[in-house]
Amino acid sequence: MRITLRQLQIFLAVAQSGSTSAAAGVAALSQSAASAALNELESALSAKLFDRVGKRLILNDNGRLLLPQARQMLDSATAIEQQFAATDAAGASGLRIGASTTIGNYLLPAILGRFSSPKGSAPPHVMIANTADVAGAVANFDIDVGLIEGPCHEPDLQVVPWLSDELIIVCAVDHPLALMQKSTRSGKAVRVPLKTLREARWLLRESGSGTREVMEHALLPHLHYLRPAGEFSNAEAIKRAAAAGIGVACQSRYVVADLIAIGQLVEVRTTLPPLHRRFYLVYSKQKILTTRLNAFMAFCRTLQFNV
Repeated sequence: MRITLRQLQIFLAVAQSGSTSAAAGVAALSQSAASAALNELESALSAKLFDRVGKRLILNDNGRLLLPQARQMLDSATAIEQQFAATDAAGASGLRIGASTTIGNYLLPAILGRFSSPKGSAPPHVMIANTADVAGAVANFDIDVGLIEGPCHEPDLQVVPWLSDELIIVCAVDHPLALMQKSTRSGKAVRVPLKTLREARWLLRESGSGTREVMEHALLPHLHYLRPAGEFSNAEAIKRAAAAGIGVACQSRYVVADLIAIGQLVEVRTTLPPLHRRFYLVYSKQKILTTRLNAFMAFCRTLQFNV
């Protein structure tokens, strides 16, 4: 076999950095050795993998074709090393974990705290992004496992149902919707009707967010259209904006429980059916599941969270 893992490592480093000098630093080689490894790979494949644009190397169509395969090969080699390492079952040490924002900000810290690793072991590498970006990173072997909160559209991923999450509608304590549901003579809370919800202004997540996709899937059949009051890239900003009276939000109960508890947000009771979504664990169908990774996913599936 003429292709080596070192050549693929240099290829990936050049693809990420755009130069053999930067790639040499990543692989702890001299620039001449890195250049030689790349030339040997191109010679073995009888194909150029980069376009030379000035001093930069830009992936061409051959390089883009090789990129996911090279990532998979190196990921498999790393997994084999971990599988036979003496410390393989040592907590989350060295795992590359991706989480969509709600899970990453509100659940993952507790998960990692409970799933202990020995002192002195390598810490896990954590990526927090929206669902689409996490799924893409898992598909590209940039991370080992993803914890996501929305539908997964990557065909090469194994999707494992995980936790159930309740979505609730919230607003500021002095918002018209909050005042409306307390406005009966008996003092008994009323449910806000759909007509009123259609007239509300909504605080929305960005396109690609699992929360946004699930929220629209749940609400649009009943409300037909959501009048935007603003679009935000994370749930924390949305709940703070809701508490400031800027608009109404549909959020995970995990996210807003703290501000409801201290009286800065009110849960809006509506005539909508209960809104739930599923969290998922995702990993590549081609992924070698090490003892450590299997243990982490099994641990996640045993967890319950109270809010």
